[in-house]
Amino acid sequence: MDVEILARLQFAFTAAYHFLFVPTNVGLGLIVALMQTRYYKTRKPEDLAVAKWWVKFFTITFAMGVATGITMEFSFGTNWANYARFVGDIFGAPLAAEALLAFFMESTFLGVLLLGRGKVSEKFMTAAAWLVWAGSTFSCLWILIANSWMQTPGGYAIEGGKAVLTDFFGAAFNPSTLARFTHTVDAIIIMGSFLAIAIGAYNLRNKKNEYFGKRQIQVGTIVALVAVILMLPFSHMQATVVADEQPEKLAAMEGQYEDGPADLYLFGWVDEANQTVNGIKLMDGGTSLLAWGDPTKETIGLNTASKNIEQRIAEVRSGEYLRNGEQFYQTVGSNEESYAPATTAPVQITFQSYHLMVALYGCIVLWLIFAFIVRGKINKGQEASSGLLKALYFAPLFPILAIEAGWFVAEFGRQPWIVWNELLMVDAISPAVDAPQLIITMVLFLAVYALLLFILFKNAFRIIKEGPEQVEVIEGEVA
Repeated sequence: MDVEILARLQFAFTAAYHFLFVPTNVGLGLIVALMQTRYYKTRKPEDLAVAKWWVKFFTITFAMGVATGITMEFSFGTNWANYARFVGDIFGAPLAAEALLAFFMESTFLGVLLLGRGKVSEKFMTAAAWLVWAGSTFSCLWILIANSWMQTPGGYAIEGGKAVLTDFFGAAFNPSTLARFTHTVDAIIIMGSFLAIAIGAYNLRNKKNEYFGKRQIQVGTIVALVAVILMLPFSHMQATVVADEQPEKLAAMEGQYEDGPADLYLFGWVDEANQTVNGIKLMDGGTSLLAWGDPTKETIGLNTASKNIEQRIAEVRSGEYLRNGEQFYQTVGSNEESYAPATTAPVQITFQSYHLMVALYGCIVLWLIFAFIVRGKINKGQEASSGLLKALYFAPLFPILAIEAGWFVAEFGRQPWIVWNELLMVDAISPAVDAPQLIITMVLFLAVYALLLFILFKNAFRIIKEGPEQVEVIEGEVA
């Protein structure tokens, strides 16, 4: 197989695997903070047991997120050395900030939650819980700043074939940072709240700890409702940024080949040979309406996008494009032997991933309705049906799949660029890496990650089955 394809497959696998734990970890951070806050207000022993249980469960996902994230950072130097050279000056600041300002903050105050009970005041414990969530959210911000810069670069100049930082705030708050941050973090909060709902439903159905189960349903549904509603304006903001900054990606998302208003499909299949979409169309110009509020507004199609990208590739590889008196592209990895890259994003997978993400949002809304039905039964002192509670077991599946599908849209939709309009994917690979090395490491990753996933599920299910431990009450005080 081609080295580029193998390198992309390896990074895609490690990134997708890592991102199973990031939404779980960050989303549950809010739940941990809310449960600790409740105990701080009530001082009930049962609320203490709940708060302690969530810290234990959160720590497992935190550890897995840290362990799986390290692999990706190593791959920048091993498999994507040319990319690392090109973006190093830009990425240094946000990655350092993520480690020094966000990760250390999260891990330090998680230590307080794990070891500080009885040693510091409950007010400080509550503040620590919120700072853990703040730290994990700031981590998302810095990582999304780096990723958004790849999508819509800003605040830089090309000098000696490398991107050089010229304006920190221009790079950090590039055109897509805010939209991507709000969209992503809101999706993560939905994930965390749905996991709380699922755990609550398990406890109610198995009658293991009904107080714990009811509390998770009650808190999870409110958090989820707010996040699901906010997803609508955040998604609109993201769609507008894509339409304005990356119209080529928008064309791939809806399988639009000709210039004109962008139609809106419920689902379908792209006939790439005939350049048509076979499926259910919701509205002519529907995507233009959603993006710009005008169903007649035209955007470029894939045919025009292909010509634009082909011209840009020629400029980049010719070395004739000058900026700030420096040669734009100098031996970053491009050479005459490099095969010609694609001139558009892979249309089918971008189209299907986008529509899958939207369909999963519909499933999220439906399962939230199920959760509110259960919540209504609980508030009335009635018992929810066993089938409905069992259905809620699957609630976290929809947001995590929607998150993964959304990343597929973002990453496949910017092909053939690894840095939009600046660095080609094929030119970003390490020149020394070869196919056998990539295949061997992929096999090893699969084996190790499968083992880690087994260990995680085994321990997570054990903790869920055990539920909150009993707490002792000594002289009216919670121990």
